[in-house]
Amino acid sequence: MDEQPSDRTRLVVGLGNPGRRYERTRHNVGFRVADALGRMWRVGSWRSAFGGRLAEADVERPPDRRQVKLLKPETFMNASGAAARQVADYYRVAVEDVLVVLDDMALPLGTLRARPDGSAGGHKGLADVLRAFGTEAVPRLRIGIGQPPEQMAGEDYVLAAFGEDDQSVIAPAIEAAAQAVEDWLFDGLAAVMDKYNRPAETDRD
Repeated sequence: MDEQPSDRTRLVVGLGNPGRRYERTRHNVGFRVADALGRMWRVGSWRSAFGGRLAEADVERPPDRRQVKLLKPETFMNASGAAARQVADYYRVAVEDVLVVLDDMALPLGTLRARPDGSAGGHKGLADVLRAFGTEAVPRLRIGIGQPPEQMAGEDYVLAAFGEDDQSVIAPAIEAAAQAVEDWLFDGLAAVMDKYNRPAETDRD
């Protein structure tokens, strides 16, 4: 098993847009996973820092423990990279110890897909993170939100709320994604890919 050393700080970056207007939109599943992790890890509070909302957790899976920073950039999706890079630099988090969590229209609704690197695949938030770090080798966990219906622009689709039927699929997917993040902390990305990626899906990165 690809266990990770315990003496390094990890950074989990959930992508989304700030404000109540965007809370339940498809583009904000990254924020929702970060919130789920905050509940799961019982973080004390979120504070404003580095252009985002930041929380800290000591996550235990006896006999191991991991130190983690949780970040929700508040610079809006297309400018997410600066906050992520600032937190990584301040806490000396290596790029391989960063995990970006985001939505993906190319994946079926509720599907999870982890990768260690690759292009942004058209996702502007991830693209900005890759620019900020100066590399495509930024680990990411994508959550499928499905394709927009015909005659609906992608920009409108991601900024719309999930329908009731979709919500019944995405809600458990968010919880599964939170568990996948914790598995990444202790078992490594390769183990997460083996456990959560659907081998039948093709990848566009």
